[in-house]
Amino acid sequence: MTISVGDRLPKATLVKVTADGPDQVDTETYFAGRKVALFAVPGAFTPTCSAKHLPGFVSQKDAFAGKGVDEVACTSVNDAFVLDAWSKQNDASGVTMLADGNGDFARALGLEMDGSKFGLGTRSQRYSMLVEDGVVTQLHVEQPGEFKVSSAEHLLAEI
Repeated sequence: MTISVGDRLPKATLVKVTADGPDQVDTETYFAGRKVALFAVPGAFTPTCSAKHLPGFVSQKDAFAGKGVDEVACTSVNDAFVLDAWSKQNDASGVTMLADGNGDFARALGLEMDGSKFGLGTRSQRYSMLVEDGVVTQLHVEQPGEFKVSSAEHLLAEI
């Protein structure tokens, strides 16, 4: 079943790279008591993700803060080191990269996709959501091949 507005995020473990190395992030703890703009990309270093999706959230992070958002975070079915390298290459400081290396979080959300015809295997669908204290209050899932409703600008307009 696909997650919906009003649902609590599932318990999962994501990974982020810190100065001390990889750090496990428990979703229940991470999203508790905070407002987080979370977006997912099918893959780091892929064309739309690199040219449009990530740059939009990087450029709008202050606008999110102005609307009471505590953090902007990105998740992808990539390992934490790939997401860290992608973040550095795109000067994405201020956007937290949360790796879903095995796709467990995407699967638990019901937002996985089969990218095998592109050599990607199982990945996350492209989406954006607003999560308040662990509960989804906005959810915008793209149709395959599109980039409209998951953009930073669209999510900002809906908050």
